[in-house]
Amino acid sequence: MATGKKFSAASKLVNSDKRYGLEEGIALMKKASFAKFDESVDIAVRLGVNPKHADQMVRGAVVLPHGTGKVVRVAVFAKGEKAREAQEAGADIVGAEDLVERIQKDNFLDFDQTIATPDMMGLVGRLGKVLGPRGLMPNPKVGTVTFDVAKAVKEVKGGRVEFRVEKAGIIHARIGKKSFSDGNLKENTMALLDLIIKLKPSSAKGTYVKSICLSTTMGAGVRIDPTILGAAALKES
Repeated sequence: MATGKKFSAASKLVNSDKRYGLEEGIALMKKASFAKFDESVDIAVRLGVNPKHADQMVRGAVVLPHGTGKVVRVAVFAKGEKAREAQEAGADIVGAEDLVERIQKDNFLDFDQTIATPDMMGLVGRLGKVLGPRGLMPNPKVGTVTFDVAKAVKEVKGGRVEFRVEKAGIIHARIGKKSFSDGNLKENTMALLDLIIKLKPSSAKGTYVKSICLSTTMGAGVRIDPTILGAAALKES
């Protein structure tokens, strides 16, 4: 596979056989970035689970202490007092039957996240084929189906990240921007990793966190030493 000269040069800065400490890895990741725009910083965590088994699905949401650096447009399905609370909390779009109809008829999807009160889910369920494939369906497991819509809106707007393990056993998530300080990226990374550790399925055997990789949108990936999480978190107890 052919690669550009800039990416090749960036890749030479990284020893692909080495597992770096988190602080060293973050600094190196920035050096191995060459784009002129403020790239996103992404993490890939490979887990020792089999997502085909329901009891080994790892899924959750975390509010990053320093946000993601992305402006998030939030749509809320709610009525009456809850609709008012959502608007006051900063929701970009609020509606009920009218919003559902707008999505169905006009294919309106100008939002990044959705939240719904539980009593609205019968109505929102009609949008499953539209919202589901795009990862936009509200879900109680990650806190986006709730009567506390104000809290949910503030969390999503403030840097709440949802994640789930993919078929290959990997979790991908955005943890900030290249312009973030190294310290802020470290704290965001650890907030996500700490939750992934807490969500370890009891049925998971052997090494739980097999690898961690940080990268910017265009830059070379840097592998992080999983032992930063502690041996007890990596092995079967």
